[in-house]
Amino acid sequence: MTTATTTARQPYKLSPEASRVFLGLMLGMLVASISQTIVGPAMPRIVSELGGMDHYSWVATAALLVSAITVPIVGKFSDLYGRRGFYLAGLVVFMLGSLTAGLAQSFWVLVAARAIQGLGMGTVMPLSQTIIGDIIPPRQRGKYQGLMGAVFGVTSVAGPLAGGFITDHWGWRWLFFAGIPVGVVATGFIIKFLHLPHERREAKVDGYGIATLAVGLTAILLATSWGGTSYAWGSAVIIGLYVVGVVGLVAFVFAENRAEEPVIPLRLFRSRIFTAANLASFGLAMVMFGSIIYIPVFAQGVLGVDATNSGLILAPLMVGLIVMGILTGLLITRTGVYKPFMALGVVVMGAGIWLLTRLTFDSSQTQLTLAMVVLGVGIGMAMQQYTLVVQNAAAKRDLGVATASSQFFRNVGSTVGIAVFGTVLTSGLGGAIAAHLPAGVAASMPEGAASAGSVLDPAALSQLPPAVATAVRQGLADQLHEVFLIGLPIVALVLLATLAIKAIPLRDSTHEAPSAVEVAEEAGHELLDAMGSTSAEPDDVPDRPAVAPVGREPEPAVR
Repeated sequence: MTTATTTARQPYKLSPEASRVFLGLMLGMLVASISQTIVGPAMPRIVSELGGMDHYSWVATAALLVSAITVPIVGKFSDLYGRRGFYLAGLVVFMLGSLTAGLAQSFWVLVAARAIQGLGMGTVMPLSQTIIGDIIPPRQRGKYQGLMGAVFGVTSVAGPLAGGFITDHWGWRWLFFAGIPVGVVATGFIIKFLHLPHERREAKVDGYGIATLAVGLTAILLATSWGGTSYAWGSAVIIGLYVVGVVGLVAFVFAENRAEEPVIPLRLFRSRIFTAANLASFGLAMVMFGSIIYIPVFAQGVLGVDATNSGLILAPLMVGLIVMGILTGLLITRTGVYKPFMALGVVVMGAGIWLLTRLTFDSSQTQLTLAMVVLGVGIGMAMQQYTLVVQNAAAKRDLGVATASSQFFRNVGSTVGIAVFGTVLTSGLGGAIAAHLPAGVAASMPEGAASAGSVLDPAALSQLPPAVATAVRQGLADQLHEVFLIGLPIVALVLLATLAIKAIPLRDSTHEAPSAVEVAEEAGHELLDAMGSTSAEPDDVPDRPAVAPVGREPEPAVR
């Protein structure tokens, strides 16, 4: 019977209701992710109208902090109390934040509105991936997660372009209003079609864990974001924040060991699959977001690319990411094999970073484009698969918090990557520029002339003598070489972590999952042949409802 099922496998097809849910999830992800990129081009106009130039970065930082803290908490709560209510609440909160931001009459009201948006983003983005895990079996999930990953790539390019267009034609307030109708449509789809069966688990809320995580994470992310920019790394503010952060996270670990239902169950880290996948995701995010931030700096500062359509600079990278993300998802769905694609993707990503390190002052736009395409192809092959790996190894009761942990490590990795790359750039830029200045010119230069800000500001650059302007570009090219060079050892660590992931078969059902504890007990043991059907411990996996075989429309998990 099993042989017949295997040989007669039919193409998987989502039910009409599940297809509409998936569309609603993509719309929710679209409005949440585009809000991270659409505001950038309008910031000079916003601060000129509302003030707040000295606190410019808080518009982005507020959303980042609240989102990062929200992700693991909502993931856990969705496991306890169900996904639907939290996802709908996340959409409503996000739209409320958007409305408040569009109506803001002062800078700090805008910051508060961005924090509200961050709360919505931190709910919608991880739960979109979790709900996909609820309605689509891992064996078939690759192509759908590839499509979801493509949303990020599209918004990374379209966000800045749309932001510039909307700001120029309708005003910056419409940057926030424009997404509300899409959010309303997404809410309608979810209300009508998403009805996941869920057995509510009554448990004492891990308030101490939530509090210590919030304090520790906020302090560390603030220190990492401010270090080397707003404050020196050795300043009392940065050191104090790191001390508070470490104390908070140590207290969090103690809290999780004693909690009845911890926010992030530490037992999950006993799984080699869970730990290695999240470490790889962390490192990949460092390289990816560090590159996304500093490739435009090279394009504008060294090659002199016009910054008017800054969103187009990264288009080659995002095209590679989108195309290979979708193709890799389709191949994983067709073959059931994922680890070779992930490892190959990391190797290709390393080749892309290596090509970036080869760029010099004399490089062409074509060379930069080639490096971006290769980097995007590698990221597209690997990025979404870490979430798939984590979900495939997670017990159903842990699906929400396991998926949220993957998103959490990616968020923190992006912050750390941007900070590390930025520190490398700023710490040696002055010396790199000075090395290219003609003898005797440095002493006569205006204060602040030898800076990245000069080369990225056409007005400032035009005021510099030609010899100085050329030296600034050459110094920036030299220092960006050092920045991209940092990415190579990080990619090597990502590859090691990826190779450490134990490949287990992708499950053909949504409701059966191995226990994370069982997956952890791998030293000297092979996984049980019945993994996914009889190997999970009763304490880790609740009673399993019957699930339709692959090839048929599943019994309605959504209706």
